[in-house]
Amino acid sequence: MLDFITEKTDCWDYLKSTDLPVFIYGMGDGALKIMSVFELYGIPLAGFFASDEFVRGHTFQGHLVHTLSQIEALIDDFVIVLAFAAGYQSLYDRINEIAKRHILLAPDVPVAGETLFTYKYCQKNAEKIQSVYDMLADEKSRQTYADVINFKISGKIEYLNRCTSPKEEIYGRIIHLGENEIFADLGAYNGDTAAEFMSACNSNFCHLYAFEPNPKNFRKLTKNLPESDKITLFNAAAGRESGIVKISANEGRMSRAGGSGKTVEIPIVPLDEAVPESVTVLKLDVEGGEREAIMGARRHIENGAKILCSLYHRSEDMFDLPLLIKSINPELKFYIRHQLYIPAWETNLYAVRE
Repeated sequence: MLDFITEKTDCWDYLKSTDLPVFIYGMGDGALKIMSVFELYGIPLAGFFASDEFVRGHTFQGHLVHTLSQIEALIDDFVIVLAFAAGYQSLYDRINEIAKRHILLAPDVPVAGETLFTYKYCQKNAEKIQSVYDMLADEKSRQTYADVINFKISGKIEYLNRCTSPKEEIYGRIIHLGENEIFADLGAYNGDTAAEFMSACNSNFCHLYAFEPNPKNFRKLTKNLPESDKITLFNAAAGRESGIVKISANEGRMSRAGGSGKTVEIPIVPLDEAVPESVTVLKLDVEGGEREAIMGARRHIENGAKILCSLYHRSEDMFDLPLLIKSINPELKFYIRHQLYIPAWETNLYAVRE
């Protein structure tokens, strides 16, 4: 079982055991999360560095923030721990160039929840992980699944480099669209995924329903999508049952329930209640609330909606979400693709009718 998992040493254990100094690349929430794990594991921290344009006498957590060139001038060999996300090509390329000169790890710290994706965690959930691997519909999905899991354990970005697929592969090759699709976008952000859907079907669709809880993002969504009687927008969170949730008001894409700082109350609306007609394409990217959103969309999944679902917010998402969807509609075929991103964000599940 789990023969496809070749990484047996967690990145955290490697960082604890190495004799090389360890520097964190980046500042902000990502660095704070990684520092908390360093403290948990007893990993010594040598300091911080940032991109040249961000270093102007900055300090972070009591450390002077250096440039990479400053550290390279003083120290011959060291380990870099990446503490921010890279989701566009030029930054992605820069990180890979640095990784040619130094050991560079991008630890997997979950967006939601506290559970780390370690090798021991894989062993504990071996049966579920193997079940998902076995039910995937093509070899590319199985290889992607294996690469992402090996990355999550080790933090080695070469696994992500190997399994990255272009966005263009999704619509047309996995998700085939007709002219009368009903699209439900749960976690619509600023309308980027809705725009991709409309482009893929040349705006020949029946209706588009978009749910976005964060008021700031919702204003962008309203501005970016065209006014049309075929588009309905909800300033609401998609969930299992109707209710109210407090979310962080000042965050961008990742509006978290109960986040720090100012919060606002937003309605929770199950998709099954909000949309009586059968949704044919369902996207779920709700920052860790995917399980609840899936349960609130059960009727549409049972009716055979094509599904695009994020697998990277919680550690358990890699196996729990595919198995949950499979339990609701066993007739669906499952694919996994990873799009350009470090760490393993933009690792998504795609489910379509047999």
